[in-house]
Amino acid sequence: MADGNSIETPGSVGNGDFIIGPDYKIDPDLTDRGRPKGKSFEFSLRLADSKIFRGDDSTLDATKPVRVQRKIFVYVPAAYKDGTKAPVLVTLDGPSRLDLVKHALDNLTGSTDPDRSLPAFIVVAVENGGNDGKGSERGLEYDTMSDRFARFINDEVLSAVLTNAEIKTAYPRIAFTENPLGKAVMGCSSGGAAALTMGWFRPDLFRRLITYSGTFVDQQDDDASEEAKYPLGAWEYHSSMKLIESTDKKPLRIFTHVSENDNRANDPEETYHNWVMANERTAKALHAKGYDYRYVFSRASKHCDANVFEQTLADTLVWMWRGYIPE
Repeated sequence: MADGNSIETPGSVGNGDFIIGPDYKIDPDLTDRGRPKGKSFEFSLRLADSKIFRGDDSTLDATKPVRVQRKIFVYVPAAYKDGTKAPVLVTLDGPSRLDLVKHALDNLTGSTDPDRSLPAFIVVAVENGGNDGKGSERGLEYDTMSDRFARFINDEVLSAVLTNAEIKTAYPRIAFTENPLGKAVMGCSSGGAAALTMGWFRPDLFRRLITYSGTFVDQQDDDASEEAKYPLGAWEYHSSMKLIESTDKKPLRIFTHVSENDNRANDPEETYHNWVMANERTAKALHAKGYDYRYVFSRASKHCDANVFEQTLADTLVWMWRGYIPE
């Protein structure tokens, strides 16, 4: 049985730096190929009922609306057996690319090719708390350098999935693995930064991290208490602080990506907001520290580009789950 101390042997296949584009086409494994389908569910959580993100933090900008409720989308693949402790993929800004992830699961959980298969993980797509940038609930959740969002997802969202009446009716013995090697997170933009931050601060909870067009820039709220330790927010992962390189290596598997036309800063004073530079430096820091990482630079593409997801997401998921030992 796998546990948090299990030794995986994923090897180095697929690790390193890659360039794709400028032409793109959808991966057939991200389309409906007629395979057995799983079950989809949707429910909502009131922010006011949360003990972690109530939507009333003092750092919030009153002009940036906060959601009253956040939607939670769940997909249980056909290959999942009720009572099994399932691995889980949490995706941010839900539903986001849930349609593509569903197709990947449908097509690849039954694959007989060990180099092109996925475990039967359950997907939990979580809507953000509202708006964007500094002073927003989404920014508070995603851009803050702390373990707060990891705790929210683990303690409140995943627990809510397991106790949801509709889901329990369909799967009376549904369960998630407690093994952090079986818990992955995927996000784009600030959601990508949140994915890395969740694993960085709580590798005991999440260890497989996927970030597209990651916001590894200075977007943490200026009033955040975390500014005292991380004054440049997620920029500190690769800044002169060298957070990644100066910290003991963590048991994380990390995918990062940036688009050629992701937000670039031409003004020297805006250096701390240069997405391309930030992602290139993050990848170099991961390489220097010896992480299992995969970095993709996509030509002729934009921020969180759908073409990039449609071409790469199946490969990304297969690489991310390499070496996973199911319970």
